[in-house]
Parts: sequence; C-alpha cells; structure tokens
Amino acid sequence: MELPLHSAFAVFDAQDSGCVSYGVEAFGRRWFVKTATSARSRHSLLRAVRFHAAVRHPAIVRPERVLDGPMLVYPWHDGDVLNHATTHGSDRSALHRFQQLPLHDVETAIDTILDAHVAVTAAGYVAVDLYDGCFHYDFDARRLRLIDLDEYRPGPFTLDADRLPGSRRYMAPEEFVRDAVIDERTTVHTLGRTIHHLLDSSPGWRGSQLQRQVAARAATATPADRYPDVGALVAAWRTTLPNP
Repeated sequence: MELPLHSAFAVFDAQDSGCVSYGVEAFGRRWFVKTATSARSRHSLLRAVRFHAAVRHPAIVRPERVLDGPMLVYPWHDGDVLNHATTHGSDRSALHRFQQLPLHDVETAIDTILDAHVAVTAAGYVAVDLYDGCFHYDFDARRLRLIDLDEYRPGPFTLDADRLPGSRRYMAPEEFVRDAVIDERTTVHTLGRTIHHLLDSSPGWRGSQLQRQVAARAATATPADRYPDVGALVAAWRTTLPNP
C-alpha cells in the first residue's frame, strides 16, 4: 500500500509530539496518515500500535494499516478536534461551539468517552495524555470519536519520570510525582476533569448538581477518595442522566 503523501490535501506538521500527519486521497477513500520524525515519536507510534491491538471500541478511531516507519493509516473522518493544539498555541473554537450544543448532545458525547474507557480499562490500559485535543466531533452527525491515544499504557505502572505528558487541566496530581503509582484511579481523575470541562462553559455550569458532584468526586486529589474504578464512575454518571 503506497500513499501519495506528496499530494496530501492536508498537512499537520506543527505537533509537539514530533509526528507529522497528512490527509491523503487514495484508493477511492480519504485517509489520515501519521508518521514519526524522531525517536520519541517513533516510540509513541509503536505504543499506539500495541494499544490499538488490545483495545476495541466504536468511538476509538484505530488504524486500518500499519506500514514501515512506522506509518499509521487511519480512516479519515469529517469533523473538528475540540482543541486544535499545535506548537503555535491552542485553538478551542470547536470546544466553545460544542459547549453551546443542546445539553443532551453534550451528555451523549461525555457518555461515549466514559463508555470507551470501560473498554480501555478492561484491556488493562490507563489513560495518559487524554484531553480535549483527543475529542473529535462531527457536528453534522452529532458524533464524538476519540483520536491520538498514543500515550495510553498498560497499568498500573510506576512513574519513572518527573511527569507524564498531558494537559495540566486534565491531569491527576500523581502524574507529576516520580515513583507515583499510575493506575485506574488516575484514569478516573482524568475522566472527572473531562466531565467538568465539557459541561462548564460560559456563562457557567450547564449540567445538574448531581453531575457536578460526580465530576468533583472523580477528580479528587487523593486517589483513595475517588471512585474505585471507571465502572463505578460510569454507573454514578448514568444515574444523573434523564430517563430516555
């Protein structure tokens, strides 16, 4: 499978991950092609290959082909990344647009994110570097997809660096502590911050008081005070949703 990267209709070359990605038309389809330009980014893409081999969920966009390099070939999906973060800064215009959608649509998207992480944790993985730049939303179809989960890792594990990659707005305190244990409760914290950020928009909190309480408990600083696992968080979240 040879892809004409030289004739790409889109190029994403300002990512701090060290990856360069392309939108390419070939074989009657559109593709999103992700390549590595450094040892760090190659390691990240190899981690992504292992993750996608272990985890399946309809909302998680996975590569259809893995070519030498490695080069990961994903299906192209129309839509917007809620936080288009580059080395030049962040564009959160899509996030602001998303936060103004009818509350039911926002709740449905959050539920999709949480449900995907039931599959993630069932496969023995923990979330690393999950933030609104991983949330790809099709405003026409009202459908959320998860992308760029390249840093997800088997867990629990002990942090062997001064911090993990990620956005401080979503990260748990232990992600900044060398030798800390990173486990499912760390994922619970990140998901609690996700609930909070997607429901908290100008002019203020859009969700219910119960939803605020669920998000707050999930994102408590002390791991032992959070929900014990993602399943418990999802169960609590779903009690806050209106009956169908």
